[in-house]
Amino acid sequence: MTEERSTYQRLQTELADLIQKAPKGSKLPSEPLLAEQMGVSRATLREAMRTFESQGMLKRQQGVGTFVVGPTQVIDSGLEVLESIETLAERIGLEVTMGHFEFTHLQASARQSNKLVIALGDPVIEVRRVIMMHDSPVAYLVDVLPEHVLDPETLATRFTGSVLDLLITIGDPPLSTSKTEISAIHAPVEVAKALNIQRGDTLLLLRALLFNESGDPVDYSHSYFLPGYFRLHIIRKIGGVTT
Repeated sequence: MTEERSTYQRLQTELADLIQKAPKGSKLPSEPLLAEQMGVSRATLREAMRTFESQGMLKRQQGVGTFVVGPTQVIDSGLEVLESIETLAERIGLEVTMGHFEFTHLQASARQSNKLVIALGDPVIEVRRVIMMHDSPVAYLVDVLPEHVLDPETLATRFTGSVLDLLITIGDPPLSTSKTEISAIHAPVEVAKALNIQRGDTLLLLRALLFNESGDPVDYSHSYFLPGYFRLHIIRKIGGVTT
């Protein structure tokens, strides 16, 4: 089963890359040819393509073929500097909006208390929301913060989609760094439902801890991205080279 999911995950990643690089309106190779090129069965290929159809990125015309619809733009960003989706989108003139949004008062779980260095059961606020692009969901973001960091009234009246942007605007606490883990995962049920995809579809997950200038963690976040709409990269220096 693990091997099957690994093959399906690889296939979705390759399809996302193919769609990103193909001109809008272009026709994909036939299913038999594409399945052969990607080393999968036609049934597996068809299942993966249905996900991109549901996202509005592919359009199948019976008896004609499958065509690339989008995305018309991809958010392309380096990971060296932490910026919100809204900031990245604004830079390229792309409009993104916040879809379903909710925040919940909770008591810190064992994992949350460990990550945020607070006592088990301390009050935290969990912020969940969907980010939309061209009326389609493209990201599902979850942030957990101690209540003393972001009070509910500020969240209810000033929040527009980005916890990071809100904290920067407030200026208290002053922020310093973020430690982020990046992985490809299979969509959990709740996330798949929010993004209108199939359970188990491939997503890009960024788990991050945001620190203030004193080195204290102030936000523990999980950001789930549809790979077809995001291209993330990092510039790295070569080790062992002296100048």
